Amino acid sequence: MSIPDDAHEWVSFGDPDEDRTWVIDVTFLASAWKCIYFEGCQGVLTGPAAELVEGCCSYGAHLADKKDARRVQAAAARLTPAQFQHLKRARRVGVLKRQGEDLTTRLTDGACIFLNRPGFPGGPGCALHRAAVEAGVPARLYKPDVCWQLPVRREDATDEGGHVTSTVTQWERRHWGPAGDEFHWWCTEAPEAFVGTGPVYLSLADELGTLVGPAVYKMIVGYLDSHGAHRQPLAHPAVRRAGDQVRSSASSSSSSGS
Repeated sequence: MSIPDDAHEWVSFGDPDEDRTWVIDVTFLASAWKCIYFEGCQGVLTGPAAELVEGCCSYGAHLADKKDARRVQAAAARLTPAQFQHLKRARRVGVLKRQGEDLTTRLTDGACIFLNRPGFPGGPGCALHRAAVEAGVPARLYKPDVCWQLPVRREDATDEGGHVTSTVTQWERRHWGPAGDEFHWWCTEAPEAFVGTGPVYLSLADELGTLVGPAVYKMIVGYLDSHGAHRQPLAHPAVRRAGDQVRSSASSSSSSGS
């Protein structure tokens, strides 16, 4: 039986404490995806731009709510000149900006104000992430929600009876709306990003556990540990496509040489 090109394997189960059903993307959480910032990330502009080292920070971050905004502003106030390239500008104009109904991180020189650029003595990368690492705390305590959650996404839907269905999956281009169609590259569809040394559900344990809560995270780990022990989960579409291309190339080379 042929497998659809974009097929994922899913599992669902009830929440132990709430009127909620969890729907879990087994294919992504069991995959070896890892962030390859500094390691080949091409960024999310309209063409490859690895040399800019912007990652997914080119357009700034949309803040989820007031709590999210307060946390980011408090973290920004603790940053030092050695950690934050644009500290002087941030103190002058602020780190957040309202765009219609949305509150976002301010852009500076074409990318998020928190993004230190190549040539900065402290090195390129997110100033908030660096400060969290140096403080010895999880990055989620400093960074906007959307930034520390990527590429894991939780979507909640409530039916007419009040029952909630929560889906835990990967961020995809479609989640960015029409703007996502303009990305030259996106990491969850790029085989070069599936090179981690362990599955996502373990490598992003803190992020995933925060998104779903400790009890549900324990259920996810129990299922995926057992699932992997009995059979190989369905490979991620990006990995399958890359394998198909390799096999096709090998087949063509073999035919040409015969």
